[in-house]
Amino acid sequence: MGAFKTVKSSKVTISELMLPSHSNFSGKIHGGYILSLMDQIAFACASKFSGFYCVTASVDTVNFLNPIEIGELVTMKASINYVGKSSMIVGIRVESENIGTGKVKHCNSSYFTMVAKDADGKNTEVPGLIISNYDEVRRFYNCLKQISLKKDRNLHEEIFDYKTIEAIEALKDYKVHLNLP
Repeated sequence: MGAFKTVKSSKVTISELMLPSHSNFSGKIHGGYILSLMDQIAFACASKFSGFYCVTASVDTVNFLNPIEIGELVTMKASINYVGKSSMIVGIRVESENIGTGKVKHCNSSYFTMVAKDADGKNTEVPGLIISNYDEVRRFYNCLKQISLKKDRNLHEEIFDYKTIEAIEALKDYKVHLNLP
């Protein structure tokens, strides 16, 4: 049996003050900048846990719940929620804090699938996961559900015939104008 590590051993937290240079045209912090920080913490978390260089394989469901303002302190917390053979799902929670008032907002949560690579750039096995509490059990099962839904979605894409008369007729229920050959 290979090595196992705790979820706690994977935890990484970063905080950064949001500057005007991070803002978009509406004066809020640009979502792309937040995504870049999330990718960095996912890398740090997965690499710390696995002991290998890691790459981002996918990003699942990033919902921006609350805007982040210039001058707020953004804190990101990441931990490994699931491990496969060479892949890991990193859960990330993003919060912003108004430094003046102390008010904290949950801004988004997301899941990054990271893959460990060896020195030759090939996928390499990661340690197993020691689950120590029921919150970690819940997170692991949520990842299993997420993986299952992704497989179902991919299977649907492979078998669904979007050119059938029924599929084309069903588009009448949506705000589209068909201009097909």
